[in-house]
Amino acid sequence: MTEQSTPQPTLGDLALEVRSKNAGPFWVTMELFMRDETGYALAAELVTEDVVAALYEVRADDVQLFRIPSLNVVKISFPRPVAQGGLRDRDVHAGQHHVPLASVPAVRPS
Repeated sequence: MTEQSTPQPTLGDLALEVRSKNAGPFWVTMELFMRDETGYALAAELVTEDVVAALYEVRADDVQLFRIPSLNVVKISFPRPVAQGGLRDRDVHAGQHHVPLASVPAVRPS
């Protein structure tokens, strides 16, 4: 008999809401609304320009992070890979872009 491991919590599990939307036709913005200061501190530590760049295949130099501790919010903006409504745009409203971010394990690296 094998022992089942408990799945690791994700940033989405610790958040009240994780959302994404257009910030104009050329940018995406996402927000992590964390439940409390502890979750915010973890999200603020884990979400870096390099992490966002790897998740969304954008340059880390193009990622803008806004950490708002008074609201327990981390806001992220980066250029859209294709312009809104362009021929290769698969999410006109950028409403699904938050899914990879919400799936990030909420565990401090060792």
